[in-house]
Amino acid sequence: MTQFFAIAARSVLGAGVAVALMAPLPTQAEDNSVKRRLDSAGQKYEVDKDGDFKITYTFSEDKRSQIVFVSGAPYEVSGGMQVRNIFAPVAKVKDDNIASKALSLLQDNNNYKIGAYEVEGEILMLSLKIPDNATPQQLLKAVQLAASVADEKEKALSGTRDTY
Repeated sequence: MTQFFAIAARSVLGAGVAVALMAPLPTQAEDNSVKRRLDSAGQKYEVDKDGDFKITYTFSEDKRSQIVFVSGAPYEVSGGMQVRNIFAPVAKVKDDNIASKALSLLQDNNNYKIGAYEVEGEILMLSLKIPDNATPQQLLKAVQLAASVADEKEKALSGTRDTY
């Protein structure tokens, strides 16, 4: 019986290690690289309580705005590669009946090369993961892309509401 528990414990431990290796984890030390890149690109931002960089875009043609965040710390993925998460809220899961639109959102994900829709808590987010060593111009282009795509999807899902 003791041998059974030892084998079971090794199996559980092995599965836990495998999951931990696949899951991207934020690095512990915060850095100023995003601040330097956004400043050099002339982009205005605020830093929120989580240390993320909050950027608000205004689309004058339809008088809408879109919030985009750049993670305050990079995420390390396998092989030591680091990525930066750029994310923008799109819709409220319950209010906009996202469950009924899940297949369509997954199909949209197939068309995106660096981003995808994800659910975080009760919010549908557009999330782009870019290499952490992106130039200031590449970072700014990714932020602008996230703002534009997220706002278009927010309009499609919620009609005229401009929540984000």
